[in-house]
Amino acid sequence: MIFRTANPRTSRPALRKVRTTTELRALRHRLDPAAVEEIPFRTGDGFRLGLTRVGPGSGDRPAVLLLHGHTASADMFLLPETRNLVDVLLDEGYEPWLLDWRGSRRLPYNETGRRYTYDDVALYDIPEAVCHVRARIGERPLYVVAHCIGSLTLSLSMTAGLVPGLAGVVSQGVFLTPKLAGRTSLRMTVAGELLKTRIDHIPVDFRQVGLWSKYTPLFALASRKATCPDPTCQILHNSAWGTGASLFVHENLAEATHDRLAELLGPAPLWILPHLRRIELARSVVRWHDTDHRYRALPPNALDAAARIDTPVLLLAGSENGLWLDSQKLCHEVLAHRQPQLDVTYTEIPGYGHLDTFIGRGAALDVFGHILDFLAGQR
Repeated sequence: MIFRTANPRTSRPALRKVRTTTELRALRHRLDPAAVEEIPFRTGDGFRLGLTRVGPGSGDRPAVLLLHGHTASADMFLLPETRNLVDVLLDEGYEPWLLDWRGSRRLPYNETGRRYTYDDVALYDIPEAVCHVRARIGERPLYVVAHCIGSLTLSLSMTAGLVPGLAGVVSQGVFLTPKLAGRTSLRMTVAGELLKTRIDHIPVDFRQVGLWSKYTPLFALASRKATCPDPTCQILHNSAWGTGASLFVHENLAEATHDRLAELLGPAPLWILPHLRRIELARSVVRWHDTDHRYRALPPNALDAAARIDTPVLLLAGSENGLWLDSQKLCHEVLAHRQPQLDVTYTEIPGYGHLDTFIGRGAALDVFGHILDFLAGQR
């Protein structure tokens, strides 16, 4: 291992505190507090989520709903240390809305409380957030910009017909055709079977778990051949929670963002792996619940129901995506062949990985322009 820790003979790690409250952690931003409105709400199945509106709250600004990835949060769109996506949207005359769905870093559900599947996000979280936004904006256009699992679950909501009439969708990283590297898929399967009786989630902050913990072997594995001495960076950039994938191009992060990785990304629950594994094997977004009548509104296979997509879609991906590889390019090719009537375009960002398309220090120059051009084209 190349990371350092305190001398175990003189320092013993304190017992790790596990959150049990569903109160959302405070967002970190540099905006005028008067322009930020927090709107907590409960879903139909009883999960407390967070919705945040940013802007003057009047006028005819089109609304843009931002969906984070699993274990991230709305914070990824509000980085105070860089020119972030919310800054750019506000300057271009849009009203950003940020959803913290049940997989958010700001909520405790990845570590404690009731478990869930991606079916729940697609059936409850996203459609109900859209309803809340529409109740406020009236007839104004509503766009969605979605990252990673936020995008994947959005595709299931869209093909179920649960969020009709969106003005446009930007999908980053993965949409209808998830594709992982062979070693990532193998590690996901092995880890899920070997670790499920010992741990139920994989943390990212080594300072919280300490050296003498059951998680130490995972951090040790992540440190192999790592070029960065930070254990959190190792388990995310060098390992992606032990799967062997990579979440970002290291040099694309500002130093302040790099130092906040444990704040921006949280523990990954292992109990979600069976659903993710089924999705990866199918190379499509598939429903987990086959016998529970509550989920009948969701299609068994979202790709087979893609004809129900009723809005233009921009598929966005970094050329160096170390997690989902060329999933977006594959999605574009498949939809062009199977559903040529759909308005779907694909844009690849040179030199970017996965998460750094939003939190990278140069994202405002290299990435956000593509998003703005797409949104403007639908107005």
